[in-house]
Amino acid sequence: MGSVADWEREQQRLEREARQEDAADDISKLPALRDDDPREPIADPPVNDPAIDDPLVPLDSFEVEPFDESRYTEADDGSGSSSLRYDYRIAGLEALDDSGETAVRPISAEDIRELFADLSVLEDGDGRAANGAMVSARMREDQQLLAGIMSGQGYFDATVNGTVELPATEGEELTVVLQVSPGPRYDFGAIMFDAGPVVPDDLITSNFVPDSGEPIVAERVLAAEANLAVVLPQEGYPFAEIGQRDILLDPETGTGDYTLPVEVGPRSSYGDIVTTGETVFDAEHIAVLSRFEKGQLYDSRMVDDLRQAMIATALFSIVSVEPMRSGEAGPGGTEYATINVAQEAGPPRTIAGSAGYGTGQGFRLEGSWTHRNLFPPEGALIASAVAGTQEQGATLTFRRSNAGRRDRTVELGLSALHSDFDAYEAFTGRLAGRISYDSTPIWQKRLTYSYGFEILGTNEKDFNFATGIRDRRTYYVAALPGQVTFDTTDDLLDPTEGFRLSAKLSPEASLGSGTQIYGRGLLEGSAYYRVDDGLVLAGRARVGSIVGADRELIAPSRRYYAGGGGSVRGFGYQELGPKDIENRPIGGRSLVEAAAEIRYRFGDYGVVAFVDAGQVYTSSTPGLDNLRYGIGLGGRFYTNFGPVRLDIATPINRQPGESRISVYVSIGQAF
Repeated sequence: MGSVADWEREQQRLEREARQEDAADDISKLPALRDDDPREPIADPPVNDPAIDDPLVPLDSFEVEPFDESRYTEADDGSGSSSLRYDYRIAGLEALDDSGETAVRPISAEDIRELFADLSVLEDGDGRAANGAMVSARMREDQQLLAGIMSGQGYFDATVNGTVELPATEGEELTVVLQVSPGPRYDFGAIMFDAGPVVPDDLITSNFVPDSGEPIVAERVLAAEANLAVVLPQEGYPFAEIGQRDILLDPETGTGDYTLPVEVGPRSSYGDIVTTGETVFDAEHIAVLSRFEKGQLYDSRMVDDLRQAMIATALFSIVSVEPMRSGEAGPGGTEYATINVAQEAGPPRTIAGSAGYGTGQGFRLEGSWTHRNLFPPEGALIASAVAGTQEQGATLTFRRSNAGRRDRTVELGLSALHSDFDAYEAFTGRLAGRISYDSTPIWQKRLTYSYGFEILGTNEKDFNFATGIRDRRTYYVAALPGQVTFDTTDDLLDPTEGFRLSAKLSPEASLGSGTQIYGRGLLEGSAYYRVDDGLVLAGRARVGSIVGADRELIAPSRRYYAGGGGSVRGFGYQELGPKDIENRPIGGRSLVEAAAEIRYRFGDYGVVAFVDAGQVYTSSTPGLDNLRYGIGLGGRFYTNFGPVRLDIATPINRQPGESRISVYVSIGQAF
């Protein structure tokens, strides 16, 4: 390293040459001085530019470029010196006045230092620079930064001076000192709005948070102005525009009078819906998706909701929903705002797949091909197939989404399925239809429902206790299933608070062993309690019953079973309940299940400890005797489409034939 004197001389030389070059360059550009006569006026005739009287451009409109120190490299310096080491400190912040009770927490010296450290180029340099010019450049940059931070906290008269303390001993680090003179902290004086009349009268004032007498903090001012820009369109003013604030400072009183111009525009109600672009939906179907009616007071949240609902159909590459002035009088003294929906069609076809594994159920692969708008609007054709260790089949489904009402779905499906479980083997053909009103990720509803029909023919093997063998019989079943769900949880896929209650009822008629009429019912509830940000307690209970027919006269696939990843973990799929002489499950007419989990999440990962219980009974009346229990641990990987689940469980008081360890892999929580 060169000597301290060399460094100081070189720094002075660089700064002197820079000033001389800048001055010479500026002078050479003045036409009146090109003849080297210094007595001539700078401009002849004198400058008469009306722009001089214009107000200064707001600071926040400038595009600030990142600090570029490449010109201060060692090569440019030319001194041949090695890199310098330096430290810095901020002095003078101890003079901040922290007294007084206001709505804004008093700023402290430590707060200023933390804000400064996040943006400082001296801090980013890690105490090293190529040369003295680079240190000086960083110091000047941070002087401006610190002055801006002080101004943003209400210290508009603050000054920041920078000096370099040279080391007493050769080889030690330099010290950059930023000396702050805060001056007084300015408070809000009068707060005024240059705006037309609004309804209600205090709509603007009540939604501007800062009050007279509290410090003028830039962050709170910007947040309050942004809040007005959000609230006004939510309260019937879609064309409101926030102008440029003016703050008139009074050094004698230490206050600043704040004035904000607001162009509120006409109070508006929803008008007609019009479409532009490569349209996928016409205005009539868009009105079905909307949650507002013509003539209702305009609320931007409902417009955003409409845009999200259209995006959720996955039929658009581009979609926007914007209000336009119509000039037509609306109800209640409003003006109709035309809702312009600009749309560009996207690809309507998708291919999807999923995979899972469960002990006793084996591997299961599912794939589907979907054309989401083959029968406009939103009439989809879906071809799907399943290939698993114990299930194989195919399904063709017609589905119309948002059928006459948002989130109402009409489905009609035809399927063929082969199932080969320990409980039964079945070849089943099924025709089913359903109408449902469902929750969606953008609109989770308290009350949802579904109802429909099923007609199926199924050829199944069932154990015959009279002959001691499994006979194959054919059943013809007609059913009218329905379901109602009440949901107060905070999330469809991964709830952490609230509860769900669900009731299912399916009156059914069966032919094949004489005519049988019976009813299948199932009640299920789950609850979730957040202990803290990462810890959730969850519980579930399920009770089911079949009344009106003996078990032997009910198709095995329509009976109740328990055990598996979505039932009682620690046991194989459908493993619990009555058994035949070969120790294979035969199903029952009632069931009881319960589960409790402790879920802990850290970032995108989580762990779960759980205990499950359940049993299946021959009678139609469920009981609590002979319950079986399973305990285990699980891991979760959280993705944008829900958690991926891996659970490992073991049965308590394991019986002969039961696995010691059961593994379950799937998407979504167990409940």
